[in-house]
Amino acid sequence: MYVLSGDWSIISSPSPKPYPHKPPKCSNCAPLFMKTTAVLVRHHGIYVWGDSWISAKTQAECYHYLFDAAIKLHHLGLDWSTPDHGPIQNVKGFSSINSMIKRVATKAGTVESDFKLQPYPRCVVLDIEGTTTPISFVTDVLFPYARDNIGRHLSATYDSAETQDDIKLLRSQVEDDLKQGVLGAVPIPLEDPGKEKVIASLVANVEAMIKADRKITALKQLQGHIWRTGFENNELEGVVFDDVPEALEKWHALGIKVYIYSSGSRLAQRLIFGNTNYGDLRKYLSGFFDTAVGYKRETRSYVEITESLGVDKPSDILFVTDVYQEATAAKAAGLEVVLSIRPGNSPLPENHGFKTINSFLEI
Repeated sequence: MYVLSGDWSIISSPSPKPYPHKPPKCSNCAPLFMKTTAVLVRHHGIYVWGDSWISAKTQAECYHYLFDAAIKLHHLGLDWSTPDHGPIQNVKGFSSINSMIKRVATKAGTVESDFKLQPYPRCVVLDIEGTTTPISFVTDVLFPYARDNIGRHLSATYDSAETQDDIKLLRSQVEDDLKQGVLGAVPIPLEDPGKEKVIASLVANVEAMIKADRKITALKQLQGHIWRTGFENNELEGVVFDDVPEALEKWHALGIKVYIYSSGSRLAQRLIFGNTNYGDLRKYLSGFFDTAVGYKRETRSYVEITESLGVDKPSDILFVTDVYQEATAAKAAGLEVVLSIRPGNSPLPENHGFKTINSFLEI
């Protein structure tokens, strides 16, 4: 690399590699580095913030490096905006990293909001239904598709190891349901009478589970496999709110890791975000959680997520959901929580005590 002095003269240059490699040169970012309004220095590197004109692509790349440098300084407890990079001093409740993010968001034309996190989260965990995606898409598209294709899917894949595993899981769930007197549960016969009778009983049980909107692994796993066929056949397309792609891209650029936590299976989650009305959004997501980690209204589930993400403290995670009971459980685990207000969502309890947003761009 090139090493520059405080007056921008070149102290040392990289050694040239033998032919046919091209000789080294200063990158296209040089104008940005040569004309600056602030300098960030941390031991081995010099990072600068400049207003000089360069190409949009180069400018975006430079901003990305600067974000990364500022965030790393922030994690070390150092203030990027001061010459000596001393400890961070909060002003009116906002840290310096938040100030930089606000200025850059304003320059990019991002929607501003009175809601700000203190400090910016290291991770964001998102619900799907009513948060990233309209409830109507789940209730009017996904659920009916799964319900209408249970028999066809089971008949076409009955002998596969995957479907046999689904049937085994359903058998176990139905046995428990029969013991507990769950409405709609019917016995699943053994293989002897033939697979047609087995499939018929499975369809009856699954239809009852869907009607009751049960958040159980046996149902969600089968639904995910049915939906996969629908996406592969272009019979289904995931839907997200208009603000979601822009927010995911912004958080990704800022180094904030984004995860999905839904009662739908991880397969179903990947299908929805991999095939949305805005294209494949999985490149902005770092992972998926489903009921295998626990039910969404149980505090222990959010403790498990916190331990999985390896953050220093639960409050480093922001959880966004439209369900009050989920918000309460996450808050009890120490997470920061925001309630999502979207068209078609159920009304929230009065005096619920949580901050609310109508768009991810308010975060």
